Parts: sequence; structure tokens; C-alpha cells
Amino acid sequence: MQEYRRKKLTSVTAVRLDLDTEGFVYQKWGGQQRCKRGDWLVNNQGDVYTIDAETFERTYHMVSPGVYQKNSNVWAEKADTSGTIQTKEGSTAYEAGDYLVYNDSAHKDGYAMSEKTFHSLYEPCEK
Repeated sequence: MQEYRRKKLTSVTAVRLDLDTEGFVYQKWGGQQRCKRGDWLVNNQGDVYTIDAETFERTYHMVSPGVYQKNSNVWAEKADTSGTIQTKEGSTAYEAGDYLVYNDSAHKDGYAMSEKTFHSLYEPCEK
């Protein structure tokens, strides 16, 4: 498992679901996702999804109202086989060659992304 940092800071637009609600369920990434009160609804250059409240607050910072940038490193490894990874929001299916990415060094807050997307966003941290 290796630590990576963003190649360049990219912005997302996001709104916190701070309403009196039980949230909602939706389909994405080959699995059922759950958004709960306090989570964030994110538009990442046209890709719309939710992020767990604690994860968002720990890994993003506000640039201006409604605009945020991810400012934390990730730990990642290339998947040898296809599978499914449990996320805080549900699950994500992945193929061999995709990357399993974690927002913490304990590998508890993970998700998957394609190799192409991963390498367009991240570069290894120098030791």
C-alpha cells in the first residue's frame, strides 16, 4: 500500500444534506449507495455522488461557498482481481487493474476507481 497526493487541486461543488430526513438510497458504481442526514451531495465535474459527512469534513476544505477541494493524501493499491469494496455509503464494484483507494492509513475508508482516473488525479508521495 502506497501513499499518494493530488497532482493538482481540483474543485467540486457540494451541498450538505442538513435537513430533517432519513436520507435516500441510489444506485451507482455497481451497488446500492445510502445518503444520510449530514452527508454531502457532490458534483465532481459532472459525476454526482454522496460522501459521508465525517469523511468529507476530514478530507475537503472550502474554497468559496459551495466549492471545495480535496486536501488530504490517500493510500492505494492496484487490484489483482475483480471484486467489491464496502464503502461508508454502500459498495463499489471494481475490475482487476482498478485501484483500491483509502482516505486513511488504516484502510477503513475505501473506494475504487479506474487506473486511468486514479493516475490522472494522484501521484506517489516522496518518502
